Amino acid sequence: MISACGRYVLSYNGELYNFRVIARELKARGVRFRSNGDTEVVLEAIAAWGEDALLRFDGMFALACYDRRERRMLLARDRYGVKPLYFARRAGAILFGSEIKALLAHGALAPEIDHEGLAEYLTFQNFFSERTLFRDVALLPPGTFASISSEGDFVQRRYWDFNFGDRDERDVDTIVEELDLRFREAVERQLVSDVPVGCYLSGGMDTGSITALAARRRTDMCSFTIGFDLTSASGLELGFDERDVAERLSYLNRTEHYEMVLKAGDMERCMQRLVWHLEEPRVGQSYPNFYAAKLASRFGKVVLSGAGGDELFAGYPWRYYRAVRSASFEHFIDDYYDFWQRLLPNDDFAAVTAPISSQIKGFDRREAFRSVFVDPPGSLSTPADYVNQSLYFEAKTFMHGVLVMEDKLSMAHGLETRVPFLDNGLVDLATGIPVRHKLRNLAELVRLDENEPGSKQARFFARSNDGKLVMRRLMRRYVPEDVVEGQKRGFSAPDASWFRGESIDYVRRRLMTPHARLWDLLDRSATQRMISDHLEGRANRRLLIWSLLYLEEFLEQFMGPGLGEKLLAGTES
Repeated sequence: MISACGRYVLSYNGELYNFRVIARELKARGVRFRSNGDTEVVLEAIAAWGEDALLRFDGMFALACYDRRERRMLLARDRYGVKPLYFARRAGAILFGSEIKALLAHGALAPEIDHEGLAEYLTFQNFFSERTLFRDVALLPPGTFASISSEGDFVQRRYWDFNFGDRDERDVDTIVEELDLRFREAVERQLVSDVPVGCYLSGGMDTGSITALAARRRTDMCSFTIGFDLTSASGLELGFDERDVAERLSYLNRTEHYEMVLKAGDMERCMQRLVWHLEEPRVGQSYPNFYAAKLASRFGKVVLSGAGGDELFAGYPWRYYRAVRSASFEHFIDDYYDFWQRLLPNDDFAAVTAPISSQIKGFDRREAFRSVFVDPPGSLSTPADYVNQSLYFEAKTFMHGVLVMEDKLSMAHGLETRVPFLDNGLVDLATGIPVRHKLRNLAELVRLDENEPGSKQARFFARSNDGKLVMRRLMRRYVPEDVVEGQKRGFSAPDASWFRGESIDYVRRRLMTPHARLWDLLDRSATQRMISDHLEGRANRRLLIWSLLYLEEFLEQFMGPGLGEKLLAGTES
């Protein structure tokens, strides 16, 4: 879209929930609009205020705005990173797009593996830096813009960041009342749409409360739940299916409810399409999200998600006890870095990555972790200080990975995912709420011994069903008491059992062959030994096996022959 004055040209992907408020302010300045949507508001706001306009935007977006007079390009992403924006600098050109495939379609960029990006992923099952699996392709960080001149000068600057800290000195009842107001406003804003809006509905209080509020505002609400066949599941996996609670919440809120039950073969069935659309892997097993978006897209074009609630309100308390025992910031970094080595800890990393050791010898994995904390605080003295650092870290990394994954997989089905918890006013309030209102007893966190075998999460909840205390007080207004006090359960399939059972042939066919593409990058003997440990019941390597399956499919699709034809055809075949 071109601005009314003809000076600015905008390419934009997203949704601005406060665009009408900004439009009124611009009209008062004499701006006359030719359309009724948010795109022109974004364009005229940038024309009026430049980069400062980004701070006024409440929503999700990736944009490129070109100033014809100054011959300068502005690239920007929303505060939280809901919408992706990739860029590459090659052969005197700067390429950008919402997908890496858009960049690969340009002749200046050939698909090559970024070995340091691979090392980062194999450590954290995520990317904490701007790296991707593609050499020379970066993901613009959330809350960041880049200004690019016609001479090629590239200046990148953060315009917003999370600010977790115990700033709110009001009593908890007052905080809950404002939290209720902000939460209701966020859901109402994000319900505005010209097309049907639905809700993801698990058995938890986050999606349950969003659904309850949405159903009060709209009588045509649909809700969607993914369940899992637990025939071969065992242990903690037996609690992975939450359909019974979701059905009850649907009944209470009178939504039109739909379910899909995933079985072991569904992972293999969708892997090709999933990898094509997701491109670079992020966080854990994402194929249930692929099917959730597929289900929701059959009944509407917009769906509300509960993402963000855990990161803002301390929903993972079993992680934070590493923080509260820290004696210094560097001690905190060491403890948390050890915990977040989700795939290959130090003992295994060197052996598995031996074939690329020369390419990654300068890559410091601990420094990649530490660099998330761009401005380490000068004084950390209390357990709450360190917990706030944990919340900051997880909002910048784990939550960001989930947001990128959800956006790509929903857009693969023509579905727009909205995230009410990441409303600007709600985030500003949540980040200032003291830790004592989020966690019941910080001292209790310390008493979990890392050397004990088994699930620390299960033992933690057996002692103290903690986390998100202030949100629990609020959610009692919208969901039943037993849901509010229920244990936190992640959205995960029983893959640990499936990889040893129904999916074992798939795992063996893809990963236990000497002909896998992975062995150009990883040591086959060391890697297959770890896989065998899982298949034979000696260890739980479900996260690693998923990631290796993904990487093998990734190499076949993006590093193999025929990519150019697939890009031209725009298909995942």
